[in-house]
Amino acid sequence: MARIGRPTVPGEVRRVFWSGIRSGLTVGDAAGAVGVSTRVAYRWFRQRGGVMPAETGPARTPRLSFAEREEIAALRRAGLGVRAIARELGRSPSTISRELRRVRHHRPSDRHKMPYRASTAQSDADARARRSAPGKLATNLRLRREVQNRLKQKHSPTQIARRLRWDFPDDPEMWVSHETIYQSLYVQSRGGLKRELAKHLRTGRTLRKPHRSSEERRGRIPDMINISERSPEADDRRVPGHWEGDLILGSTESGSAVGTLVERTTRFTMLLHLPGGGHTADVVAAAMIAKIKTLPEQLRRSLAWDQGKEMAGHAKITAATGLQIYFCDPHSPWQRGTNENTNGLLRQYLPKGTDLSFYGPGLLDQIASELNARPRQTLDWRTPAEALNQLLSNPTDPIGVATTA
Repeated sequence: MARIGRPTVPGEVRRVFWSGIRSGLTVGDAAGAVGVSTRVAYRWFRQRGGVMPAETGPARTPRLSFAEREEIAALRRAGLGVRAIARELGRSPSTISRELRRVRHHRPSDRHKMPYRASTAQSDADARARRSAPGKLATNLRLRREVQNRLKQKHSPTQIARRLRWDFPDDPEMWVSHETIYQSLYVQSRGGLKRELAKHLRTGRTLRKPHRSSEERRGRIPDMINISERSPEADDRRVPGHWEGDLILGSTESGSAVGTLVERTTRFTMLLHLPGGGHTADVVAAAMIAKIKTLPEQLRRSLAWDQGKEMAGHAKITAATGLQIYFCDPHSPWQRGTNENTNGLLRQYLPKGTDLSFYGPGLLDQIASELNARPRQTLDWRTPAEALNQLLSNPTDPIGVATTA
């Protein structure tokens, strides 16, 4: 009698799930996208230690699909031979022959009596695809011990991989890539290294955090305009109304944040209260629209911001305020250096690791007012508030601002 167990999920479903993880979805959202339970999805995630399979898209070699296997089953029942089935499917006879031989049965002695079933064949094919060969660290004891000892000394996988080539220049068997070390630590089926060794890594994570390319991160925000397309007048700081913005994050537990806006010419600062302690795109957009609308038209020229998810509603902000938003390149904080410097000053008022939801609109306005009342060397010792008032009252009168952050 056949053993009844957990239903097999088709390999294509898993591939779509991991593609969702790579695109930035959470485990729960990726599970919903493919129609599996969150419990099943988290089991897949833990089994691989958070490491995405190398192949998340269609297979590179033309494997048989489930539809083709159903066709094989129908043609087999109709009495067609291997070569006739191959002609019907446009496949080689050897492919069809191997497929028919591979199907497992619960009673091998009755193999010749058992019909070919597409569901059984697909299940077996998916199981073979998930089965991975032992990694190099699982089969080379000397190398494994060397890597383990260096991990315990808190060497990173990259440092270990590079140093092994230095220490064993004539012994390729003692060479290993940093990715192989990570795979052995996080992916159970790869074996070799115990997962608890991951605590010696700098992050100490027991599950690997999925990484996405810069292109994939940029793709999460539609219709972005790069900062390189911003008007040159924003660079020399002679024309007011060009801003830089960012979030100051609170403690991890609170998930709180405060938005910061700094005008490039005068260094005038405004703070955004984000109600509820969150910083989703809708919350940030609503707070920014309300704050920007308090400014006169001549101060609504442009805003430079990082490529964070909180700015996914940038088109809504532009439509409501007329403020054109430009996005900095990844990992380029110098492209909004004025904002970076101002955030450093704001940490005197909004310390790291605190719950920033405590600061309501009144307190944030008071903090901004104090910062705008500080004399600045870059403004020839004027305050940002004085510089802004001077520009608004007499736009043609230069205030001698510095061109640096």
